[in-house]
Amino acid sequence: MSMPVFYFSHGGGPWPWMEQGLVRYADLQRSLTALPASLPRPPKAILMVSAHWETEGPLRVQSHPNPPMVYDYYNFPAHTYEVVYPASGQPALAQHVQQRLEQAGFDVQQDAERGFDHGAFVPAYVMYPDASIPMVQLSIDAHYDPAFHLRMGAALRALRDEDVLILGSGASYHNLRLMGPEAAPASQAFDAWLDQTLLHTPAPAREQALLHWDQAPGARVAHAREDHLVPLFVVAGAATEQDPVTRILNSTSTTGIMNGSYRFG
Repeated sequence: MSMPVFYFSHGGGPWPWMEQGLVRYADLQRSLTALPASLPRPPKAILMVSAHWETEGPLRVQSHPNPPMVYDYYNFPAHTYEVVYPASGQPALAQHVQQRLEQAGFDVQQDAERGFDHGAFVPAYVMYPDASIPMVQLSIDAHYDPAFHLRMGAALRALRDEDVLILGSGASYHNLRLMGPEAAPASQAFDAWLDQTLLHTPAPAREQALLHWDQAPGARVAHAREDHLVPLFVVAGAATEQDPVTRILNSTSTTGIMNGSYRFG
């Protein structure tokens, strides 16, 4: 059985290390904590596609054997800038990812300096607090082209049969300038479209819908800048037509903003 692939909403900043964050993201914590036990077997490594690493030009794959930390969040308590998630890297996997992508026509470079950003280390910590699973990050392209990222995921699909857990980390609603109740109708409309597209649309039509995601109801309110949606394209590309899709997180904020996470396979 192939490893499933996941797209999840990773929450705000370093929330697992803050009391109020644990309250606010209790549903997210439960879904991430439950994820490892839902897998057919423990993964050999994680390939993390985070919204917080975008590159122009060649894609980049993290090849540091012991990646440092990237504290890419602002105005949080001082102790959250001392968090260390000591998962090892896996240079051999980075090389393998590079080869697979290059064989599919992508331009890819290894990055031996890049550390774990919070889109990677936050969910990884909740899933594997002992940092026992090696993790490699892969960048997204800064132009956000859905077709590009769907093809990127397809080029990585075979890794699922090698017990690599492919994770797309973003948010199904991400517009930090519109987080109040005035954005709730658009958020809910986009969330309903996303559910219909992922859960109830056959795979070929699903891909076509994702190619034109910005025509969906509420799309440009939910994602004025779609960096946090792009990991979904990679994950959808890594899925097969036979993979069932299930929603594993249904989170609604106090202002009515909705976020979801999804499993393929």
